[in-house]
Amino acid sequence: MIKTLFALLLSSVTFAQSPSLRQGAFFTPEQGKTELQSIARQYHNQKEWKSRAEIIKKGIITGAGLTSIKAGKKIIATTHSKKTLDGYTVENVFFESLPGIFITGNLYKPFNLQKKNPAVLAPHGHGNDPRFGEATQLRCATMARMGTIVFAWDMIGYGDMKQCDHKISQAFKLQTINSIRVLDFISQLPEVDKNKIAISGESGGGTQTFMLTAIDERIKLSIPVVMVSSHFFGGCVCESGMPVHISPDHTTNNVEISACVAPRPMLLISDGDDWTQFTPTVEFPHIRRIYSFFGKENNIENVHLANEKHDYGPSKRKAAYDFLAKHFGLNIELADETKVNILDKIQLSVYNSDFPLPENAIIDNDKILEALNNIK
Repeated sequence: MIKTLFALLLSSVTFAQSPSLRQGAFFTPEQGKTELQSIARQYHNQKEWKSRAEIIKKGIITGAGLTSIKAGKKIIATTHSKKTLDGYTVENVFFESLPGIFITGNLYKPFNLQKKNPAVLAPHGHGNDPRFGEATQLRCATMARMGTIVFAWDMIGYGDMKQCDHKISQAFKLQTINSIRVLDFISQLPEVDKNKIAISGESGGGTQTFMLTAIDERIKLSIPVVMVSSHFFGGCVCESGMPVHISPDHTTNNVEISACVAPRPMLLISDGDDWTQFTPTVEFPHIRRIYSFFGKENNIENVHLANEKHDYGPSKRKAAYDFLAKHFGLNIELADETKVNILDKIQLSVYNSDFPLPENAIIDNDKILEALNNIK
């Protein structure tokens, strides 16, 4: 199954390259390494890196047409169908990111809530509706049992978010807006500690992880899984279909974008069977050097699983649990996946006869794109 999914990912990375886009396997691994070495000569201290990071952040915001999207929008969410399980609860949630466009997901909470709790945003990668899948449920529920509030939501065109196809031309823009609004939602929960908000996703969810972390300082810890690469730029339009790597002022890659998290804690999880196979010798040293400018080398780690493949499997989840426990002061002994109840799709779906898709929902690719085009 994993090999089949990886083959599909690779088969989708052939693009008609635009001079303003970097997509798919844009470089060979050696070319990516060479460019990264050249880029490294642009900064030698904290001041020079901060200047570079601001250019990179501006490139994402401008390239994706997000200049008018502001953080902190008041979120009015519909939350229902609470399920109380072993050490945690799960609720079904939907709310608007833009007028007529709805985010759909599940909110996991520790059974014994504290006055203030860390939170984790959990975007997913490409697959067969991964929000409902076992791997997503295991990590979200286990993180909740450890003491965090976790929100998992659908990519566009996946799960309950079927208002448009996944591969619309501005998928990156909409998914990034959704990420910002998810962060607004989680930040506004009164039981969330705003100083302890993390994000972690795999593959395409890894792209959402480092993109949101780069542009929004409210994220305090980042765990991109099997995605950060100097030569691969994402195999879907939702990752690399808009000019966020190239502008008249800069050219960058996902390694530098990921490094914009510095000096906040980040764990890179990589494997030996995809584009992250060189992380320990190429991407990680580059990012660690940037952390050294802040004297925070201990905040950046890499767990490399050379014999594993492209997924968010048990070893990768364990690494994430350990990193969260270390930096957010959580009880790692509660990270027991055998205590998790796997729920079916019907139990996790946000829309039903009692809670239907809202009447103002836009259901059409062209109308969704029209709404996005109206955002400058």
